[in-house]
Amino acid sequence: MTDTLNLGPVRVRYAPSPTGDPHVGNLRTALLNWVFARHAGGQFIVRIEDTDRERMVDGAEERILEALDWLGLDWDEGPGKGGPFAPYVQSERKALDKYGDAARQLIANGHAYECTCTPERLEQLRQRQRAEKKPTGYDGYCRNKSADELAGEKAQGLASVVRFKVPLEGEVVFNDFLRGPLTFDPSLLQDFVILKSDGYPTYHLAHIVDDHEMQITHVLRSEEWISSTPRHVMMYEGFGWEPPEFVHLSILLGPDRSKLSKRHGDTALLEFRDKGFLPGTMFNFLSLLGWSAGDDEEVMTREQVIEKFSLDGLNAAPSIFDITKLEWMNGVYLRQLGVDALAELLLPELEADDGLPASISRPLDKVFVTELVPLIHERLKVIDRTEVSEMLSYFFEEEIELDPAEVVQKGMDEATTASALESAAARLESAEPFEAESLEQQFRTLCEELELKPRQLFGALRVSLTARRVAPPLFDTMVAIGRDRSVDRVRRAAGLLSGTGARA
Repeated sequence: MTDTLNLGPVRVRYAPSPTGDPHVGNLRTALLNWVFARHAGGQFIVRIEDTDRERMVDGAEERILEALDWLGLDWDEGPGKGGPFAPYVQSERKALDKYGDAARQLIANGHAYECTCTPERLEQLRQRQRAEKKPTGYDGYCRNKSADELAGEKAQGLASVVRFKVPLEGEVVFNDFLRGPLTFDPSLLQDFVILKSDGYPTYHLAHIVDDHEMQITHVLRSEEWISSTPRHVMMYEGFGWEPPEFVHLSILLGPDRSKLSKRHGDTALLEFRDKGFLPGTMFNFLSLLGWSAGDDEEVMTREQVIEKFSLDGLNAAPSIFDITKLEWMNGVYLRQLGVDALAELLLPELEADDGLPASISRPLDKVFVTELVPLIHERLKVIDRTEVSEMLSYFFEEEIELDPAEVVQKGMDEATTASALESAAARLESAEPFEAESLEQQFRTLCEELELKPRQLFGALRVSLTARRVAPPLFDTMVAIGRDRSVDRVRRAAGLLSGTGARA
């Protein structure tokens, strides 16, 4: 297999239906189309396919474009940009009667016909076929009706649709770039509707007319469309048009190897954005679902993906959407961010109403937030508002809620812990310089003086200062909290222990 770039300038399209929030699988298709276009120096077109009016969801088109924008998938032609084949919304193109003209063209050359079968007749047909244990489908009842018969039925008020006339013999053969030649028996396909009674086209007609007019050279779409492609190939032949190159991308599976769905967790792309994943991470991760650069490198910039991309690198095998790997990759991207850039991301999350506790005044000191970034940089996997606020709240709170039992470490009791903390507070008051490396040396010396293990004294100090057993490096934390607040918190912890009485 080789990239078919000899057809002239590459023109690919992403043609979503606004029937819900954009799914990660859907956006993976958009991304691979975009990367291919950018690699080949071609054009990436966005077209909204909204002819299924009953399933349309308010706001879905806006969220689709928002998702593309978040991923950085800019389009050369489409909504908001226009282009030589505008409009790029099918309902607007329907108003120009492009699809009606195309349907009439197929009728005129003998590849389609009008059908006046009522819903009642079609339901009776299905019931009879089920009773006879036959496959359900249209029986071609109107296929050979004369023009006079049709005119008479329409004069009686019967609505009509247009059906494509499927050949009754022969084979349908088309080439899939990843799978090679595929052969289908057309007798297994019934005559299908291409234009509905309300004048709206079905997907089969609309996308073919638009792809032809917009000069689409390659159709990269999910392998779920393979079973529909014979219909499309027959229609291209009916029109006498050259079909594009078909590239059916691998299906996405969940970790349990079943089809990726909501039961595996988040599947809407913008939900990942809202949960703190970076657009660079999602771009990189989605690009590797069904494609490989041919080396072991996984963390790549957008520019590297574009440079290395080849249709030869696509794989027909199912791709696993592994959230654990996505979180790992997001952590890598977060660690690659500079301190200032990460602080810019954290600041609005901390200042949000559901970020830091309401008792902490806003706006926060940006310089102080920037100083805290190195303390949590290595621990971050996502910019999760709740998690980040939990990690950092004690740096901003004047007084933390402390459980005295948590302060006492293994092998110690309240009395020895309180005494050790009083000694630690005194050492904090006099420590010079008040810097992490020096503080660690001084407190290791204090451990020897108190005949305590470092894990005992350091553990008691960590809980006293943060109210947590797990926190950033202890002495960096002391410096960030500051001498006065550190002394106050350690002394308060010692006082709480002194007042609770002895406990073994």
